[in-house]
Amino acid sequence: MQIQITFICKYFTLYACYSIIYNKYTELSFILSDFIKNILKLSIFIEFYHCKSHCFLRPLHFPKLLNKTALKKIKSALISVFHKDGLQPILEQLDKHNVEIISTGGTYDHIIKQGFKAKTVESITNYPSIFGGRVKTLHPDIFGGILYRRDLDNDQKQLEEYHIPSIDLVIVDLYPFEETVASTNDESQIIEKIDIGGISLIRAAAKNYKDVIIVPSKEQYGSLLDLLTNQNGASSIEDRKTFAAEAFKVSSHYDTAIFNYFNQTEKLDAFKISDQNGHVLRYGENPHQKGVFYGNMDKVFTQLHGKAISYNNLVDLDGAIKLIKEFNEPTFAILKHTNACGLASDNNLTMAWKKALAGDPISAFGGVLATNKEVDETTATEINKLFFEIIIAPSYSETALEVLKQKKNRIILQANSYNFPDITYKSVLNGTLIQGTDDITESKEDTKTITKLAPSNQELEDLVFANIIVKHTKSNAIVLVKNKQLIGSGTGQTSRVDALKQSILKAESFKLDLHNAVMASDAFFPFADSVEIAHKAGINAVIQPGGSVRDQETIDYCNEHQMSMVFTGNRHFKH
Repeated sequence: MQIQITFICKYFTLYACYSIIYNKYTELSFILSDFIKNILKLSIFIEFYHCKSHCFLRPLHFPKLLNKTALKKIKSALISVFHKDGLQPILEQLDKHNVEIISTGGTYDHIIKQGFKAKTVESITNYPSIFGGRVKTLHPDIFGGILYRRDLDNDQKQLEEYHIPSIDLVIVDLYPFEETVASTNDESQIIEKIDIGGISLIRAAAKNYKDVIIVPSKEQYGSLLDLLTNQNGASSIEDRKTFAAEAFKVSSHYDTAIFNYFNQTEKLDAFKISDQNGHVLRYGENPHQKGVFYGNMDKVFTQLHGKAISYNNLVDLDGAIKLIKEFNEPTFAILKHTNACGLASDNNLTMAWKKALAGDPISAFGGVLATNKEVDETTATEINKLFFEIIIAPSYSETALEVLKQKKNRIILQANSYNFPDITYKSVLNGTLIQGTDDITESKEDTKTITKLAPSNQELEDLVFANIIVKHTKSNAIVLVKNKQLIGSGTGQTSRVDALKQSILKAESFKLDLHNAVMASDAFFPFADSVEIAHKAGINAVIQPGGSVRDQETIDYCNEHQMSMVFTGNRHFKH
């Protein structure tokens, strides 16, 4: 008899669980759920091991399975949203499943106008909306119905004692704080868009995800609609936990935006950043690494043509855009691994391109091109002769685009007007390094001649030009320039002498004349050896920050060999 009872319990449990899993008898699952759990608890203690061969599943397996798949009927919902668009199909599903709706202010009016039934929050709390709508839902009769624990007898008794309605679903869409900050400087308007009731509802419902499902923004309307449609107005614990995670993502992002707004003036010692716009990339820096870009590329540029942008493309584009923004004359830059391998300015854009390419035609292959002027057909035709990954420009003529689009994978970007943030940060060790951007760009007036011989006007223009390039080049860096054309660069070397030798070798290998070229260094020269090597190569003018204890040795060498040198006082390391 004992074995028979166990056998029957097990088969009944198996059948009911399958009904729940496949959602064929959802309503039955609500009624039988507690009963089934009690049977399972009982069956655990029944000795059945003598009939193992007759069992499909052991009873001990069922509690875990049931916890994973049991569906909970949504019987009541609180809806308080800023954006009403997208609610209609949700309201239809809630009405179909006889869900009682409680709502606030404008949301309540919208629901009634759509022809659905709802109760006002005021009818539940017996308290009006006060202070111009600042206080509506902040009431025990609302938060009690969300936060009470369904499996605690004491909570259930208090719910009944104080006549608090149970709430199974909360739909919230917060005041648009970030959008308001972006659209106005009126602090009173911004402050009024700090949501209080909504954010509290989100946290309360998410905390009690065991029994309550929270929809924290309009972005989750679609997911809720799928759930209501496919699961007959019911949710599983997995569903509710997923929505709760989304809810805390929304609330933490919202609070971060508010903090950062206030911290513009307060400057508290804290670093908070939140970005919900994750763009999954093909891979990271290498194919075996995953890559995601958080941000809004569309603010910086518009893609007109080509394949998806990669992790390395974005890194190079960041360097290219920041570099090209430094120039006013028609300028073309060619970058590889964030360093300029070709760059030139000229009154004619086509000539600027040809001079930039001549600086290092080998490294230019597969590079990233950037210009600060509209690309015309003539320039596009010249550019089209080279294989390159990306081009970014403020605009293109129609015929230029036709030429450039001949390669289907070529990425063509149109630069938008955009100002980069005034801080930069990177992850190191187990934390984050933060610093202000290197926003100093020296002009002629910012230089100080420290040698007997002053540079000529042409040399000074080239020195300032070279100094801009070296600012955007990986340290240790040396840049050689002649007539506003980059003719040699040494990048990312472990010594300044090696960087100089590399830059000279580059120029000589492409038969570029170093006579009367100028040299820029991103940091001071610790010894006079670098200016000596430069002078022997034909260079007669130097720009550097200065600041070495041996500066005088370098100055003396320049004076002895009729070289001119200027100091800027600003180092431009880039790692």
